[in-house]
Amino acid sequence: MNSRTIASLVLLAGIFVMEGFDIAAMSLAVPRLEGALGLDPASFGWVFTALLIGLGAGGALIAPLGDRFGRRALIVGGALATGLATFGTSTATDVSHFLIWRLLTGLALGACLPNVSALSAELAPARLRATVMAVVSAGIPVGLAVAGIAAPEIIGAMGWHGLFLVPGGFALLLAVGLWLLLDPGLPRGAEPKATPKATGEPTARFPQLVLFSAPWLFPFAVFAMMLAFNACNLYLLNSWLPTVLPQAGLTLDDAARVAGVANLAGLGIGIAASLLLDNWRKGPTLVLLFAAMAASFAAIWLTAPDPGFWTLMLMVGVGGANAGGMVLPGLAAYLFPARLLSSAVGMGVLVARLGAFAGPPLGGWMIAQQVPAQSFLGVAAIPAMACVIIALLVPAALRRKGEVEPA
Repeated sequence: MNSRTIASLVLLAGIFVMEGFDIAAMSLAVPRLEGALGLDPASFGWVFTALLIGLGAGGALIAPLGDRFGRRALIVGGALATGLATFGTSTATDVSHFLIWRLLTGLALGACLPNVSALSAELAPARLRATVMAVVSAGIPVGLAVAGIAAPEIIGAMGWHGLFLVPGGFALLLAVGLWLLLDPGLPRGAEPKATPKATGEPTARFPQLVLFSAPWLFPFAVFAMMLAFNACNLYLLNSWLPTVLPQAGLTLDDAARVAGVANLAGLGIGIAASLLLDNWRKGPTLVLLFAAMAASFAAIWLTAPDPGFWTLMLMVGVGGANAGGMVLPGLAAYLFPARLLSSAVGMGVLVARLGAFAGPPLGGWMIAQQVPAQSFLGVAAIPAMACVIIALLVPAALRRKGEVEPA
């Protein structure tokens, strides 16, 4: 890879860092808004869900345009719109305003992120696609971790508004940098040599519809279902962890830092799992990843609150959920041809939101019912076990692509 390619990948990773910080920002702000604006934390379940609705709609309806018109415009425009919407969130004064701004933020991110994943795969050497995609998407746990660790200082300097001003400003800088750096030409996935007509696929105007017909339906179902259950955990935990951990005796600042450390662990877990995905058996790699997550949440469920032990288990569980978000887009590079990659990731994002939608409202309901912290966190073992079961189908899904398009 030349220096321009490496610089492009670094800035693309910055998009994921911004997303991770943005996800954490709302969850870190919620327990502080009760004092600042008199807003009940339990009323924010649908605010978290609004981001997911936007992500799903943007991923399904806007992101696939990158397969036809190129990634650059979708990525740069999405980053610019995300920055503006995140700035808007800092002006909200009631739950409805937060909901609207989070919906707009999700639409912008949904248009951008699948194209970031697809472009990183296209820029990567073929033998390292999953690893490069994972390293780029590792920005999510990095952003989550930075937000948690830096939150006390940011809030001390700028109040809760700073939690949105920082990622908003970062998004605008990324938009400028990517506009200057990315090649405006066609991505490899949109080159004429790989047209739907040449492969007998039903439509070029709506490439995402190809995923719902043979031979791609089964691989897409396996990919999307794992995304959905993992997204349920990812948004359940990252939406409510700073609110739940004080029930176990932690201060708000300590809870933010523990959440940051747990998310940072996802960076190492995700890179290790992606290296295994590229160089070992893909199905067993995912089974091990999700089984470790399930075991960690079950261990929390069965123990009394213990900050040291819980932090270790959360590093495995929350870190594993973030690692899943890093690794699964890399799996898509093996399940689908390049011409369908943005569509597969974008539609996967949409289907994943069906699982993710359940996370924040479920957490809000458990908060309102005063469910103990260990039971709250133990619930996350259930989606993790579902991912284990689905991961057993990955080898069959991979064989489907090999049958259609032999290497």
